[in-house]
Amino acid sequence: MKRHHWRSAQLAFVLAVSSLPIAGAHAQIAVSANDNKAVLVDGTNVVPDNPVADTVSIIDLGFAPPKIIGEVKAPASVVGPPQSVAISRDESFALVTGAFKVDPADRKKAVPDNKLSVIDLKARPPAVIATLEAGLGAAGVSINRAGTLALVANRSEGTVSVFTVAGNTLTPAGKIQLGDSKSGPSHVAFTPDGKMALVTRDGDHKVSILSVDGNKVEDSKAFMVGGIRPYSLAISPKGDIAVVSDQGGGQGDIDVINVIDLKAKPPRVANTVSVGQTPEGVSMSHDGKHVAVTVMNGSNRSKKHPAFNDFGLVQIYAVDGTSLTKVAEAKVGHWCQGSVWSRNNATIVIQCMVEKNLQVFSFNGRKLRQVGTVALSGGGAGFRTADR
Repeated sequence: MKRHHWRSAQLAFVLAVSSLPIAGAHAQIAVSANDNKAVLVDGTNVVPDNPVADTVSIIDLGFAPPKIIGEVKAPASVVGPPQSVAISRDESFALVTGAFKVDPADRKKAVPDNKLSVIDLKARPPAVIATLEAGLGAAGVSINRAGTLALVANRSEGTVSVFTVAGNTLTPAGKIQLGDSKSGPSHVAFTPDGKMALVTRDGDHKVSILSVDGNKVEDSKAFMVGGIRPYSLAISPKGDIAVVSDQGGGQGDIDVINVIDLKAKPPRVANTVSVGQTPEGVSMSHDGKHVAVTVMNGSNRSKKHPAFNDFGLVQIYAVDGTSLTKVAEAKVGHWCQGSVWSRNNATIVIQCMVEKNLQVFSFNGRKLRQVGTVALSGGGAGFRTADR
């Protein structure tokens, strides 16, 4: 074979295997909400000139590297925790919130919004099939495992919106008031049995416990206080613990995550772990053995700030009851948000706003190794897979 023919054949082979399904893997959907109206300028979140529409990327984690298989336009927002996406357990539809929008009266400002988009993931191509109204600052969103209820934390009005679900059709079913309008409900998540939900409140530092009975959702009035500004939240697949990130005071101090013992009656904060500056997102591996924490690490600050670092962090903790032990850490990009795990727990994907990409790591239980990146059409702001 002539040299140039051999090189052509070699290139074709590389292209053919560069995005192949992982051996023995089945499709696993992740959804990334991408915010195009927020950019970081010298440590400040600003609205760019003439921002393009926000997007939602549908990603198959069954490929190495993960592969974007569809995209739609829908409101998204980096304001709020990175659990502004929820996927039904059967991966048939997704919900995406849009906490902020460009102010129609001043295109250089963002103001609270209330949008909740329903996306049909089975349609070819995927499509937005409904746009609903939750509450102002609609942020974290979750669907129960039975697929009959969805909850949205409304950060700018102190409420949680309740929706009943039938197939992929959502119907508003009221709101729950939590404290005053500044209580800051940030994320809400169901326990696996569907009988309880937790709500982080970064405005008054509480984690509320909601009772769930069929389609009836109520504030139990019980709450926990584990740290300053509870924000992101993940509940283990077994329902024995929850992990909460606390954003802290934003001064460059070391911040923490809390472990909640869900087996206790009532649930209580049982452990606190220092993780670094501003833990943004937490996610649990599908086997419940590990927790991932995305840590800002000062990467979202002005370079002149004494707490600035030119990289964020992803940390992995092994779970033993209510104890967490750090087993791995790696540098990531700037202003990074959510993380998701592959179904076999051997890959973790981090979402970064500044780089507008996904950063892919392999994990063997002891070490993280970056194995690729995937470009996004906007700053990655919310990221989830379906619960198992």
